[in-house]
Amino acid sequence: MTITAATAPEVDPTKPPPAEFLPDYDQFVTEDDAPVDNFFSEKQQRLLTEPLYSARMAERLGRPLLAAANVGVFYGEGQPAIVPDALVSLDVALAADLWPKANRSYFIWRFGKPPDAVVEIVSNREGGELGSKRERYAQLGVAYYVVFDPQRLLGEEALRCYELRGRTYAPCAENWLGDIGLGVRLWEGEYEGVKAVWLRWCDREGNVIPTGAELAAAERARAEAERQRAEEEQRRAEEARQQAAAERQRAEEEQRRAEEARQQAAAERQRAEEERVRAERLAARLRALGIDPDAEAL
Repeated sequence: MTITAATAPEVDPTKPPPAEFLPDYDQFVTEDDAPVDNFFSEKQQRLLTEPLYSARMAERLGRPLLAAANVGVFYGEGQPAIVPDALVSLDVALAADLWPKANRSYFIWRFGKPPDAVVEIVSNREGGELGSKRERYAQLGVAYYVVFDPQRLLGEEALRCYELRGRTYAPCAENWLGDIGLGVRLWEGEYEGVKAVWLRWCDREGNVIPTGAELAAAERARAEAERQRAEEEQRRAEEARQQAAAERQRAEEEQRRAEEARQQAAAERQRAEEERVRAERLAARLRALGIDPDAEAL
């Protein structure tokens, strides 16, 4: 049975409607083949989603996490989807099979809640990011609304972060989205070969959540540092081995010289003994001949 304005009861869009009022999902336009605005927006959208998976933020936060870009958020039958450039929703999970129509988009009543945070990237002055879109997200109960205006088309601020207070948005303190444990910040650097100022998720200390490429580069740097450390340890060990070998050689040389000195001393003692024996024998022969060997010659 299709819900109509006449038959639909008053329901909370975050809760599943009664079975008799389940909508016909074929009526929802989940894909319209409309491209994203531009190359920058396409890369920026990916930069707002991929790092949350590459850095395993669900594990770090201890909560299931869904991050998506350019996916429609549906909040009622007969209402067109609102499509944020990026969204984050905690404590929800995608269906195992994403092909059924009911699993292709973010139907608030199926996930049981609106997204926790949405991001809009300003590419022109007609998007209504500070007007109709902000009001719509507030009505849906999206806790955090982030507007990134890289060209400053809407004013001097490139980054605006809002949190829902009641049914209206107020600026976030320090761009920190406390209930989801993430912050947002501007980051100047190179992403996928493009140098620009990008919007990044960050932790409480302002450290950006790394992309898969950044994690891989950090791992390569860590492995290279470990390799160099191992090589340095090996070099020091080789130097120590060579020093020990030199010490052994020096000790052996000292021992050899000491042995030579001992042998030389022994040889000297033996020569002296032989001289003494010869002298005694000569003296004995002289005495046998009646000659006093100790008498002084005239």
